[in-house]
Amino acid sequence: MILAAIIASSIMVSCSTRRPTTTTTTSSNGTTSTTTTTAHTAFSVPANIQTSFTTQNPGATDVVWGPYDEAIVPIDWDLTDWTVLTPKDYAVTYTMNGNKYYSWYDANGNWIGTTYGMADYNNGLPAAVNQTITSTYQGFTIDKVNQVTWKDHTAYDVKLKNGDNKMKALIDANGTVIKQKDK
Repeated sequence: MILAAIIASSIMVSCSTRRPTTTTTTSSNGTTSTTTTTAHTAFSVPANIQTSFTTQNPGATDVVWGPYDEAIVPIDWDLTDWTVLTPKDYAVTYTMNGNKYYSWYDANGNWIGTTYGMADYNNGLPAAVNQTITSTYQGFTIDKVNQVTWKDHTAYDVKLKNGDNKMKALIDANGTVIKQKDK
């Protein structure tokens, strides 16, 4: 039992009160990137999850790990039909290309998805998404947009308003409404 605990602790990357952990990754083309991460007090992130994250997001900075907390999820989880997570799962916030990103991993280390708020959605949305918004949601204006990525999908979590009427829609890059609901 003690041996199992020692092995488990050596596999885990332990993050104490705001003590940074630095990871250096070299890609197949020889490019090297360094990512410094921090985590909430007494929260441990397995090394395989950190490695997966660093490989997937080599340009990430200001990386902060914590337990999944549904109160701070910036998208409508119901629209995505993603796996239901608990505080035993992992959330990470980071900056990349000037945007604040959120990513989630389950307790087994599987990447669930990633999102970031689009500051310039007027110029950043695919034309097909704009056409769908214009034709399907006449009279509504865009309040906020998050780009959402999971598995091999990219979609846009769009918050719309028309006076007191509010609606959310998840629209894929081809302009297809995946799901919508009144807010």
